[in-house]
Amino acid sequence: MKRNYSAFAEDIPAYSGPKAARETHADLKQLFAIPGHIYARPDLQILPGQRRFSKMPWLVPMVELLSPASISHLKEWGLSTILVLAKNYNKLVHVWESVTAMVELWHPQTNSFIFPEFEATILLEELEIMLGLPRYQRGEESALSYTVEQINSWSILAYTTTKKNDLYSMTSGMHVHLLPIAQWITSQCKRKTTNYTAIAKAAAICICGVILFPEADGGISFGNLSIIDSISEGMKIGQAVLGFLYAGLTSAALGGPFYGSVVALELWMGMHIQFRVVEDLTMECKTMLNHPLAYVGGRLHMSPRAWCKTAQVKGIHAWRQYLRSLTVADFDMRPRFMHGRTIHLPQRTGLALRLLGNGALVSYNPDRCHLQCGAARTVVPLLSHFPPI
Repeated sequence: MKRNYSAFAEDIPAYSGPKAARETHADLKQLFAIPGHIYARPDLQILPGQRRFSKMPWLVPMVELLSPASISHLKEWGLSTILVLAKNYNKLVHVWESVTAMVELWHPQTNSFIFPEFEATILLEELEIMLGLPRYQRGEESALSYTVEQINSWSILAYTTTKKNDLYSMTSGMHVHLLPIAQWITSQCKRKTTNYTAIAKAAAICICGVILFPEADGGISFGNLSIIDSISEGMKIGQAVLGFLYAGLTSAALGGPFYGSVVALELWMGMHIQFRVVEDLTMECKTMLNHPLAYVGGRLHMSPRAWCKTAQVKGIHAWRQYLRSLTVADFDMRPRFMHGRTIHLPQRTGLALRLLGNGALVSYNPDRCHLQCGAARTVVPLLSHFPPI
C-alpha cells in the first residue's frame, strides 16, 4: 500500500516573525513542565540506554579485512565517511556526561535543544555533510511516497546465506544480530572469495548499524535493516538517520532509552559548541584525538591543533551548568563546514518535511532553525536565535 507524503502534511505553524518567536521561545524554555522530562531529574547520572552503546570488538578487524573491490562499492554508495569512522571506532570515546546534559535540553515537540537565549537543532543539510551521506534533492517533497509492506529480513540476508540455522542465528524477534553477519564477512574475506558486492552489502549493514542506527547491543531493527539495504539501490538515507536520532533523543528526554547516531550528535556538538580552529596553536588538543571530528574529512575536517572550549568541563554537573548557561556568543552560528551552503525551507507555508525514522514519524520544521542576514537576504544555515526583549 502506498501513501502520499501529503497525507502527513497537516499544517504546522510557520515562523511568523521575531516577536512571536520570542514569545514562543519563552514558553518552550519551561522544560521542567513537560511530564516525565529528565530536565526535572537532577539526580540522573547515566542516560537511559547508554549501556547499549558498548564497544564492538569485531567491527575494526572486519573492516580491515575488506578487499579494495568491496570498499569501492561502499564508497560508490556514499559510505566513505562511515567506513572511516568504523575503521577508527575503537579510538572514539563518547563523553556521555555531555550527551546526557544535551538530551536534558531536548524539546520533544519542537525537536530542538532549548538554550537560555536561543534554540538549535541538527539540520538535515548538516547531517548529510557531517556523515558524508548522499544529499537529498529538495523540491520533491510533494511527490514522495513510501511502501507499507512486511519486511522480510531473511530475503535481505539471503545474499549471505540461505541456511535456516544461520538465518536463525542472525535474527531474533524483530532485530538482526550484527556479529554473525560480521563473522560471515570475515570468513568470506579470509577465503578470498570474489562475491565482492554481497560482502559490501553485508559490511554496509554492520558499519551503518553501529554508526548510524545503534539501537541495542550488537543489533538493529528489521526496519533499519531495510533502510540500509536500500543504499545499494541509490536511496538516500539522511532523512531516516536524522529521524531515528530525533526519535531517540525524544525517547531519552522522556525517560526512555536513548538510541540513534551518537556519533552524529557529537560531531554537531563539536562543530558548534566544543571546538574552534586556531591556526597558530602549537600543542595538540588531546580531547580532539578521541573525538569523531578527528576522523572525518572534506569540509568537516578539523586539525587536532584546535582550541577545545570545554576542556575544563568535567562531569555531569559541570556539563549541565555549562550548557544551561550557554550564550549565543559561545555557540558557533556559522561553522566553516556550512559556509556557502543554503538551507532549504518548506515549499509552502505550513508544510514541513517529515522524517520517517524506523518506528517513528517526526516533524522537521526548518522554519524554526534559520537566520536571515538583513542586507544580503542570504539564508544562514543554522538555528533560530530569539534573544529576549
